[in-house]
Amino acid sequence: MTKKTAIFAGGCFWCMVQPFDTYPGIKKVESGYTGGHVANPTYEQVCSGTTGHTEAVRITFDPTVVSYRDLVEIYWQQTDPTDAFGQFQDRGDNYRPVIFVEDEEQRAIAQASKESLQKSGLFKDPIVTKIEPVQPFYVAEDYHQDFYKKDPERMKLEKEGGRKQFMNRLISKHRGLAPSLQKKRTKVKFHQISFR
Repeated sequence: MTKKTAIFAGGCFWCMVQPFDTYPGIKKVESGYTGGHVANPTYEQVCSGTTGHTEAVRITFDPTVVSYRDLVEIYWQQTDPTDAFGQFQDRGDNYRPVIFVEDEEQRAIAQASKESLQKSGLFKDPIVTKIEPVQPFYVAEDYHQDFYKKDPERMKLEKEGGRKQFMNRLISKHRGLAPSLQKKRTKVKFHQISFR
């Protein structure tokens, strides 16, 4: 079986796991740190803002079941792409939104999707999510992995910190972020996974 990986940063990595983990074709979703200059950083070091890392998820997927394009569109549903300085209640460089691309194919897909989102009119402000080359990814401590399963009450509080309200506004406004996503919604029902 062919496996590929995708790396996305979109604020607190706890909130970024479930939307991908529950989707067909996803083999593994790992929380971790990337984009920094310190090897094997700890959670405390990353939170201090001194390592340059951002919290991210690394997704291992079967491209014959789910495409990278699908993953990018799921990603847009989880983040505020107009906020470069954190996500929702999580502020700081270690929560910045970034799509880390592994090759030119991923870059082209991510860039085209970003441009489509900007042209959609869904957001008045510019789309500031960066697209950067993949960097070393360091898997976070065990207690961060699959956190939505380990502590659902804490996850509920995290989502209530602005992320859930933001997503609900997107649903009511457009029922999707792009024409391609809107078509797929009927087929795969992204919002049933991402927006509960």
